[in-house]
Amino acid sequence: MLLNLHSYFSLRYGTLSLQDLISGMLAGGYDTAVLTDINNSSGSLDFIKLGRAAGLNLLAGMEFRNGDQLCFVAIAKNEQGFREINEYRTQLNMENRALPERAPGFDHVFVIYPFHKIDGFVLRDFEYIGIRPGERTKAQLMERRILDRCVILAPVSFRKSDYTLHQQLRAIDSNLLISQLESQQVAANDEVFVPKAKLMRLFSELPQLLANTNRMLGQCSFGFDFTGVKNKATFTGNRYNDKQLLYKYCMDGFARRYGKNDRIATERIQRELEIIENLRFSSYFLITDDICRYARGRNFHYVGRGSGANSAVAYCLGITDVDPIALNLPFERFLNPKRKSPPDFDVDFSWNERDEMYDYIFNRYQTGHTALMGAMSTFRSRSILRELGKVYGLPKAEIDRLVHEPEHLLNKNEVTNTILSVYNRMADFPNQRTIHSSGVVISELPLTFYTALDNPPKGLPTMQFDMYVAEEIGFEKFDILSQRGIGHIKDCRTIIRENLGVVIDTGNPKRFFRDPKIASQLRSANTIGCFYIESPAMRQLLTKLRCDDYLTLVAASSIIRPGVASSGMMGEFIKRHHDPTSVVYPHPIFKDQLEETYGVMVYQEDVMKIANAYGGLDMADADVLRRMMSGKFRSKDHLIEIEDKFFLNCKSKGYDEKITNEIWRQMESFAGYSFNKAHSASFAVESYQSLFLKTYYPLEFMVAVLNNYGGFYNRKVYINEARISGANICLPCVNYSASNTSIKGKDLYLGFDCLLNLESNLVVKIIEERERRGAYRGLEDFIKRTAAGLEQLVILIRIGAFRFTGAGKKQLLWEAHLLLSKQKPKVVGQALFEIEPRKPKLPAFDENILEDYYDEIELIGFCVTGTLFDMARSEYRGDVMSTDLAQHEGKIVRMVGDFVCEKFVKTKRGDLMKFGTFLDCKGKFFDTVHFPQTLAKYPLRGAGIYLVEGKVIMEYGCPSLEVIRCGKMPLKSDPRSG
Repeated sequence: MLLNLHSYFSLRYGTLSLQDLISGMLAGGYDTAVLTDINNSSGSLDFIKLGRAAGLNLLAGMEFRNGDQLCFVAIAKNEQGFREINEYRTQLNMENRALPERAPGFDHVFVIYPFHKIDGFVLRDFEYIGIRPGERTKAQLMERRILDRCVILAPVSFRKSDYTLHQQLRAIDSNLLISQLESQQVAANDEVFVPKAKLMRLFSELPQLLANTNRMLGQCSFGFDFTGVKNKATFTGNRYNDKQLLYKYCMDGFARRYGKNDRIATERIQRELEIIENLRFSSYFLITDDICRYARGRNFHYVGRGSGANSAVAYCLGITDVDPIALNLPFERFLNPKRKSPPDFDVDFSWNERDEMYDYIFNRYQTGHTALMGAMSTFRSRSILRELGKVYGLPKAEIDRLVHEPEHLLNKNEVTNTILSVYNRMADFPNQRTIHSSGVVISELPLTFYTALDNPPKGLPTMQFDMYVAEEIGFEKFDILSQRGIGHIKDCRTIIRENLGVVIDTGNPKRFFRDPKIASQLRSANTIGCFYIESPAMRQLLTKLRCDDYLTLVAASSIIRPGVASSGMMGEFIKRHHDPTSVVYPHPIFKDQLEETYGVMVYQEDVMKIANAYGGLDMADADVLRRMMSGKFRSKDHLIEIEDKFFLNCKSKGYDEKITNEIWRQMESFAGYSFNKAHSASFAVESYQSLFLKTYYPLEFMVAVLNNYGGFYNRKVYINEARISGANICLPCVNYSASNTSIKGKDLYLGFDCLLNLESNLVVKIIEERERRGAYRGLEDFIKRTAAGLEQLVILIRIGAFRFTGAGKKQLLWEAHLLLSKQKPKVVGQALFEIEPRKPKLPAFDENILEDYYDEIELIGFCVTGTLFDMARSEYRGDVMSTDLAQHEGKIVRMVGDFVCEKFVKTKRGDLMKFGTFLDCKGKFFDTVHFPQTLAKYPLRGAGIYLVEGKVIMEYGCPSLEVIRCGKMPLKSDPRSG
């Protein structure tokens, strides 16, 4: 009976979740309804699936609107009709055009127009007029022939108690004060559930409408298949050819990865291929392989990671560089017959190459069958208060107080009470549709069978539902990710070739695992710039572990995660790593399965191993258990079933019940925060590739890091790292610098991109003109050839970009003003004879290096030719340097450091403390610990030079300073302002 339900996917309009709608139907006595969210089908399939479980007959449709104006409601007769609706909405989105007055000529769709559109319409067979409960009196005055084309339209958008919330959402959507909303911008307050019996009584005097509505719904059915895989079914055109091609590609790679006679690897490959074929996953592997082959053909560096690295087939294909057999990684973690949700491959590309990979995928696979995965941005915590505060016209100061001090007495008033009354109700409401960070879907059928597509700013069609709905209906996405670490590796190889004439290959990374120089670099935590292992916390962990091998690095990549660290298991792992004899295993099976990690469940695969070896579950059930313990399933029913099986198996084996309960508890707690070992292994491989380049080509590596705009730290840290590695750091120069950082021998020239306010079009002109007609001879020659304006010229002079002239900055600034004072320069062709211009005689100017330092801070953001230590008023540099800190364990020392970064953490009592990282005057790192009481008294206040007094503490060979007090040291005054 209900033809017009709105869920909260009618963004900033509806307030009811899909489950709320189903509950409302059951409570109201309805068995049939249509979800018609505004201009989207985000919730349609999920709604139908939930409705089937509740025994309801739910249908799909859409309400089409131009802004606030309702044009018509479309109801799908069947799956083909749903596709028609989605196709039409997609077309409108892609062409970015408004709706016309009339619906198109649908074949499998009913269209319902609002009552006010009755005038001048000649209705087609599939078109009707909707009569709302409040329009019954007017409808009774209509002619019989018109009534025969009318149906009951009783929209549902919110609970009665949610009407204020609806108004607030509409005000947020329109960016208006709530008092400024006009009637057409909000729904009528009767868009609530009315019991079916009451609705029928209301329309009892209009029996034609009841009959028409029932007849319409009787012609609609939706038999969607939620079980089958929806991805592109084959790669070659048929399954047999897919199977043969996958086998061929796999065997080609097998010889390269394992040799021809590895029996264990052969058995593993055969088993994986059998599972892949049985689960119809051959095309998924082949499409991923196709994407990676294209990347290799374009010389794009990539990293295949995630659970896909549990596959030896993926390793042979070259999708990943992780050997799952060597690491004892179970294939079932990626793919198994009992897995209820589809897995996916994660493939990382350089941040500046991912768009080309998208172009390839969208051009290679059919238009209409390929789209980006959608995502749903929700209203969260502080953003709710800020949005609501704005619609009530609260000043920013009052909104800030409401956000940061909700219990403040000044917050107790009518407006804030209204805001707070809906705060919890609004939490996690969908706010806007957006794009998944990396997911791509490639479908066998046109994607409009499942959803309408949006056309976001990225310019690629995007699904209107998110990855969770996609999983539910049988899609496996392809995760095409990006990261700067990959750009470091690729660009570094190019820079090495250009600067040194050496061709570098970072493939076959296993050789790096055995390199003693790389091992030494890792053990000393000299990892700045190296993906994933450069952060202060990671460098400390590497030091504590004395990590110098691949397997320990794999473990470190997992135990650094917050859940493991906060549980105390990171500390336990370090302790057991240094003294394996102290390990007490709860059962001998733990020693057999987890000896590599000293009995600590570090990885998700460890949960599976114990569930299998101790609990007697097969690996497929063990993976299901692991996922359910991680909270990745909506239903707990299957978890209870597997839990019962686990305990029955343990009982039949005669295990001590207390030990079994404890092991189950450990598995449950670890599963929630543990990391996929294949993921850690992939990160470790990439880290080794970066370490190889940093170890043997440190200057070129740091240039690559700078040109990919860094990593964990700001540019100052990477400049410092290049300097202490032997580079001669040169400021931008109009005759030598490129748009980004470059290197010639050991001279590292910062690029024009480091200058905060230099215009990009001038940079292009500088470089093009220099390449065409040679180096600039002086300031006037530069002005003539580039037509640079005074403001841009001043930036270049102040940063020293004309130092090749031998003239000082002040002299050049005078000359620039004199040359440009009369007219704007024009670019002229090369003169037949160059005439040396007369220069005015200028007085001698004093030069002050401190002025240069302040210029660099203003124009680049930090001091380049010197450091902040050179700018400090005091010559004091502390009692000890970073490299000597370990020799002063237990002593109170004073150190002077240039602030690098900080990290907030909460104590168990909920108090805030900090970890700080600094550089000493020799450019070496040291770390500080600021406990709550000290932090409150001596806070860190951002960038600057600090004098820090503290006690030297050592933890497994890693020193840090437990701060007693600290404060910023004053810098010399800026002489430019004198």
